[in-house]
Amino acid sequence: MENTKGAFATLLSRPSYLPGTVVLDYSLKQVRSKYPLVVMVSAELPKECLDVLSLRGIETVPISRLAPQIQSTAVTDERFPDTWCKLAVFQLTHFERVVLIDSDMIIRKNMDEIFDMPLDRDWIAAAHVCACNPRRFPHYPRDWTPENCAFSSPVQPAEIKKGCPRPYTLLNSGTVVVTPSTETFQAIDRFLETSPLVSEFQFPDQDLLAEFFRGKWKPISYIYNALKTVRIIHKDMWCDEDVKCVHYILGDKPWKHRPKEGEPPQNDHHELNQWWWDAYYGLEKEMKNAGSEGSKRAWEYIEQHVAS
Repeated sequence: MENTKGAFATLLSRPSYLPGTVVLDYSLKQVRSKYPLVVMVSAELPKECLDVLSLRGIETVPISRLAPQIQSTAVTDERFPDTWCKLAVFQLTHFERVVLIDSDMIIRKNMDEIFDMPLDRDWIAAAHVCACNPRRFPHYPRDWTPENCAFSSPVQPAEIKKGCPRPYTLLNSGTVVVTPSTETFQAIDRFLETSPLVSEFQFPDQDLLAEFFRGKWKPISYIYNALKTVRIIHKDMWCDEDVKCVHYILGDKPWKHRPKEGEPPQNDHHELNQWWWDAYYGLEKEMKNAGSEGSKRAWEYIEQHVAS
């Protein structure tokens, strides 16, 4: 395959995330990005999903399932074991640079400049985790407290330096800038198979990336991976007009509850969720206006995975 400059890439391993994937692609096209979205697909993905992606003109790349030989006892979310497969992004060597993004995101503003940021080939770039733990999940690390959160730093993005709180060294893998490399992928795969640390990781791929690239990852602004909870927790930092990519973290994805007219807000994130639904309805209009039988069937299949 011919080498091209860059692409956004995301993972789709189950049909329940198809609505997120197609809305992500739609939002990327709406901001006129010059870089395409490539979807890494697992062998278990139903043909109907592949048909929808094909109809939308989205390139798919089949990947093999990645998983450690010894499963982590710390992983508590049933979605997380699939996320090891995100590491296959390093195999997309027909691109010079790839920006890995999650399917539970939407692009609000063009962020193509991220492809041109200075970055050594053996480094990655990402935004920090938010270590505030607002929902007080008991299984989260004990040092995940507001005072240890990188977003609490007066300087953004917070610098990783000697003596900084441990959470400053952790990244959120919703947006990761990488240089694909067969050698890097092979080294990551060996780490996944042999490192005793893997069994302790709570957030599979992002804990591995933070450890594997320790001292070799560059913090970037939250605007490229704006976690929905940050809008409430770090109000002084968050600015709606600045945000370029919204990340709908945690299990309550926007497509799991369809807002009704006149309905009171269901949670603290109703406004951000509406941003997702605005994109969804824009995609619906586009696909229905296409008028083809294929578009009609594709939309009906997407709707099967969205709250009524």
